[in-house]
Amino acid sequence: MNTTFGAQVRLRRLFRVGDGKLLMVPLDHPVSDGPVIPGRGMDRLVGRLAEGGADAVVLHRGAVRHVQHQWFAQTSLVVHLSASTVQAPDPDAKYLVCSVETAVRLGADAVSVHVNLGSDGERQQVADLAAVADGCDRWGIPLVAMMYPRGPRIADPYDPALIAHAARLAADLGADVVKTLHPATVAELADIAADCPVPILVAGGPRRDDPDAVVDFTRQALRAGAAGVAMGRNIFQAAHPSALVSRLADVVHPAAGAAREPQRDLAAAHA
Repeated sequence: MNTTFGAQVRLRRLFRVGDGKLLMVPLDHPVSDGPVIPGRGMDRLVGRLAEGGADAVVLHRGAVRHVQHQWFAQTSLVVHLSASTVQAPDPDAKYLVCSVETAVRLGADAVSVHVNLGSDGERQQVADLAAVADGCDRWGIPLVAMMYPRGPRIADPYDPALIAHAARLAADLGADVVKTLHPATVAELADIAADCPVPILVAGGPRRDDPDAVVDFTRQALRAGAAGVAMGRNIFQAAHPSALVSRLADVVHPAAGAAREPQRDLAAAHA
């Protein structure tokens, strides 16, 4: 992990409850997929997530300008540095669209980078990950690596050996936190988490219409040793995002429920 004073301060903000667990909500989807989150609704959504108890949200640099700063009094800002679009010849070829320095100027508590292991563009993505890790060391800011086995060489993206490789690659190149896929079984996830020297966040996976299924998925990931979840669509496309975030926060931080009661009341009022 980063050892600079600034990185430790920001890591403490990111893991704000102090139990080593993290509920992160990526909101970088409009860049890759189009307006799945209405532009004028982003500020309202971030507010609801903050009030509901999300530890962090992930935004692209431009989106940050349209979100009120007060939402980040209790919620961390992670600025995403990677991009690609579904319209590209190779949507798996991620590339850098923001620098660590710019993220620091925006007030970020961490930055994130996406790498698709096994894609045609893997070489550049791995090089970008290492370069960003160097920048994070220089600026004293944590690095979240979003690691997916994805591309023409990947027959099964949920193969536990591939997920373990992706997670270890990120950790060994300097990531402080890894977001990756949940393999087929809880036992496989437990082995991956035990082998990885940095905290693992499980991606939310396919869209689920049942909020109870989302909560159960999160509970099982934590029992397997994951440090938390990084869940996007299953939260922001839910009927009541703030209510679901409140439930997930209770699962991720069960000992901190009483401290979240005022936030829960606000979330219920705006759900």
